[in-house]
Amino acid sequence: MIATPISYKITWEKLPDDYVLPDDPVDNIQQPALAFALTESLARAGRISAQTLATTNYGICATVNGKIVVKAPDWCYIANISVPMEEVIRSYTPQLQGERPTIVMEFLSDTDGHEYSNKPTYPPGKWFFYEQILQVPYYVIFNPYTGQIEVYRLESERYTLQTANSEGRYWIEPMNLMIGVWQGTRENFNAYWLRWWDEGGELLLWGAEQIEQERERAEQERERAEQERERAEQERERAERLAARLQALGVDLEED
Repeated sequence: MIATPISYKITWEKLPDDYVLPDDPVDNIQQPALAFALTESLARAGRISAQTLATTNYGICATVNGKIVVKAPDWCYIANISVPMEEVIRSYTPQLQGERPTIVMEFLSDTDGHEYSNKPTYPPGKWFFYEQILQVPYYVIFNPYTGQIEVYRLESERYTLQTANSEGRYWIEPMNLMIGVWQGTRENFNAYWLRWWDEGGELLLWGAEQIEQERERAEQERERAEQERERAEQERERAERLAARLQALGVDLEED
């Protein structure tokens, strides 16, 4: 018996105002912090414009065979929306309200691996929705407990697992950035974090890191100024000693 492929018609419609969005609990305590950290460094680096959406647990919508589908990725980046920001407060519909997401991310939890669900029937699984319906160019699955990251790129309408560079980072071409895993402390929470690096390999800093960097720069400048002051003082003392020796030898320093 030959299996018949499931057909589906995709339309892009605004979510009805009376549509009840799911109110699922956060899967793990680190999830909000992970998402905020990703957005904060982009914003501080000037990588988020007034038309950019960088969201967490926010509904991305499509209508499949006449039925509304809403998925809320743990983190999502949409480079450009084409409507006023107040029109996408509850949810976002690609094609209708702007570009499709550039990248979506899911943070693994203790659940049943729904991040890998390729179920095509209603309601479709997350993997199927991102790959076949939204056709998001990049899909990241991250395990915050182990630090394992998987980066998939849409190639020939299928997600293909990408290979990291020698430093363990992955190039996200539309964003002109690399993403990778960094282990360290943020707000007294030592864990694995997802971080951005620019094309030159420079880490995009968080606010606290920028403040510390500026503090160190100011301290270095203070030390440099202090060294210059001490050097000038030493030169003045040396000149005074030389003048005293010359006077002792009978040299009139006032002579032309």
